[in-house]
Amino acid sequence: MEVHSPRFMSPSEAFAAIALVAVACDGRLDHEEARSLRQQLEGRTPFRDRSEQEMALLFDSLLGLLRSEGWQTLLERAVPSLLPHQQETALAMAAHLVHSDRVIDPMERRLLELMAELVELPAERSERILEVISLLHRDSLAA
Repeated sequence: MEVHSPRFMSPSEAFAAIALVAVACDGRLDHEEARSLRQQLEGRTPFRDRSEQEMALLFDSLLGLLRSEGWQTLLERAVPSLLPHQQETALAMAAHLVHSDRVIDPMERRLLELMAELVELPAERSERILEVISLLHRDSLAA
């Protein structure tokens, strides 16, 4: 279950790559982010039907690409491998994962900006998605 070639990613590989980039672009992967990444994928087709070993192979391959190419290149390869409605979901998922540790650093902000530029959605739609996910993670009852 490796990434097929330098130019092509299957939609499932691309979706997983975007999730990985969302949690790894800042150079840290804490427990909360890893848990959120797993939760985001394990309930979705086709990941829910894959074994632990298959998922490990997929992420080993994607981690290799992340290390060799960097998160921006991996993102630039992954987004076009998805249809627009898949890109929309991937953008929302990436925003959710970026917010999972309650800290948004400049690199994570840059990731979301770049992804919003790459997806084949109207800019207003991308902005609305990012705004709604941000609102969901806002600690509005904090003093």
